[in-house]
Amino acid sequence: MHAVAITVRQVDYADAHQAQALVALLDAYARDPAGGGSALAPEVKARLPEALRQRPQAFSVIAWARTSVDAPEQAVGLVNCLEGFSTFACRPLVNIHDVAVLPAWRGRRVVQQMFALVEQIARRRGACKLTLEVLQGNTPALRAYEREGFEGYALDPAMGQARFMQKKLD
Repeated sequence: MHAVAITVRQVDYADAHQAQALVALLDAYARDPAGGGSALAPEVKARLPEALRQRPQAFSVIAWARTSVDAPEQAVGLVNCLEGFSTFACRPLVNIHDVAVLPAWRGRRVVQQMFALVEQIARRRGACKLTLEVLQGNTPALRAYEREGFEGYALDPAMGQARFMQKKLD
């Protein structure tokens, strides 16, 4: 499969076609070992686009591909982002929360194209940085993110690199 064109656009959560593509891509990611290996719950699939639409700090981008000039667009990649706030910079930051590319489209620099639009949107929002988390064993993703300028960070090298941690509240 060779794409004639890939375009990346910000998602309109109120558009049914875009909302359906977002849910399908996120569900494919959730089913992947890198996403936890389990499908999204039906209630999540039903509520997610509207829940994101209700949050002005959320935005998403989808990569759309055409395999030929007359073929319909196919959703092949997704990035979900949530705006946070850096108290040290007193400016917004954008956390790249989900990055998903369908298996057949991996290795084609789809992430690079999606991140370019994410960065444009983040700059328009006045963000001081982009953040993301990635599993240590996901070496293809690590390489892609490093190519895009992401790196581990430390406030003071003597204190070591930052670690992502969680505490579930369910």
